[in-house]
Amino acid sequence: MKVLLVKTSSLGDVIHALPAVTEALSKFRDLQIDWLVEEKFRDIPDRHEGVHEVIPVAIRRWRSDWVSAWPEVKALIKRLRSAQYDRVIDSQGLLKSALITFFANGETHGYDRDSIRESVACLFYGKKHAVDKEQHAIHRQKQLLAASLGYRPNQNIDCGLATPTSKKKTIMLLHGTTWPSKEWPESAWTELANLIRQDGFEVMAPSGNEQERERATRILGGRLGLLDRLPLGDLMSEMQRCAGAVAVDTGLGHLAPALGVPVVGLYGSTSPGLTGILGRQSQIIASDHLPCIPCRKRECQFQKPRDSSNIYPLCFEQTSPELVWQALQLRLRSKEAKLD
Repeated sequence: MKVLLVKTSSLGDVIHALPAVTEALSKFRDLQIDWLVEEKFRDIPDRHEGVHEVIPVAIRRWRSDWVSAWPEVKALIKRLRSAQYDRVIDSQGLLKSALITFFANGETHGYDRDSIRESVACLFYGKKHAVDKEQHAIHRQKQLLAASLGYRPNQNIDCGLATPTSKKKTIMLLHGTTWPSKEWPESAWTELANLIRQDGFEVMAPSGNEQERERATRILGGRLGLLDRLPLGDLMSEMQRCAGAVAVDTGLGHLAPALGVPVVGLYGSTSPGLTGILGRQSQIIASDHLPCIPCRKRECQFQKPRDSSNIYPLCFEQTSPELVWQALQLRLRSKEAKLD
């Protein structure tokens, strides 16, 4: 059976689809899965040994200039029309991804109207499936692929990326995120880095832009351990060699458990229930001490205090560096015990 999976973005969403692919491949000996994904995230399905072919698209780049992008778009349409699939599964659930399924040859599958993010996308599916929206995104992906291919999903989470590798006594700090309200205070990151070093570990921190680079440099106390604008594939390799990680609500946080790296995820303004970090090696510290949590707002509704010693955003005031480091140490000891 030949299947085209359409799951283009974002980073976390692409990672959420990995367990569904692993499970589907375990159900059929002859299953071949091609994966259509945004070009900047192609390293993720590329690392899954069961994915036959990765088809990169650049919708985010194309949207800035459709005229110049037309030759690439035309080549993609030609490529999709030249292949024959038994199933074309849109697990993105958006109009842009549904349009892609329209150009592919094969029986199209997707979420039904009550399960999907953009209801107009349903018009492009030949088969529509009801999937519970009140469950984690990983299990939604598993349920959709199972319904599309005809088997019953289980609760196991295997991203198909974790491979045995030598570990360094290093902790990666995933401090960058898209919303100011999701940022753990820089002072807390700096204190955490000091605690980690006091216990004999080294610290690494990636950065994807100038603001993150400057913050990471301050957290690290210099350039040592800075992973500046590292390509995703190289960052994955660095992360897989780490003993553990700490992350705010960011796409890279999902990468840690997918690679078999123990991680502690910090949540304040957002809820981890439906899209949070999930995996056997993960632990969530979610704030709940204020009535506004989770506000799900980009900016905190409270003004930043003039006293820089106060914790801000306020939803992180009880998430201390000591608590975070203790939680990660428990995950590290748990993994060591399983290896023994």
